[in-house]
Amino acid sequence: MSKLSSQRLAGSPRLGVALRAVVAVFGGYALAAAATAALALWLPMARADAVLTGTLLSFVIYTGAVLWAFGTRSLARAWGGILIPAALCAALAWLGGA
Repeated sequence: MSKLSSQRLAGSPRLGVALRAVVAVFGGYALAAAATAALALWLPMARADAVLTGTLLSFVIYTGAVLWAFGTRSLARAWGGILIPAALCAALAWLGGA
């Protein structure tokens, strides 16, 4: 690929939207799943109620992640704003399960 075509691809709005869609779909799913697991383990209520509450909140979390992915200025901020909380929720879930 020539230098000119690689520069055009890097600045392509279509590529930016496609990468944000990847962040929204897969990163949002990772965040929602990790948050659901952490909430199910850490909420101070009966286990069945905690699981149900965490599952219902996962829809809100996923929607927020999609909005975040398309609402930020940069793609790096979209990745960081979704993957860092997902990693924190996964760590909380791991600590709660130990």
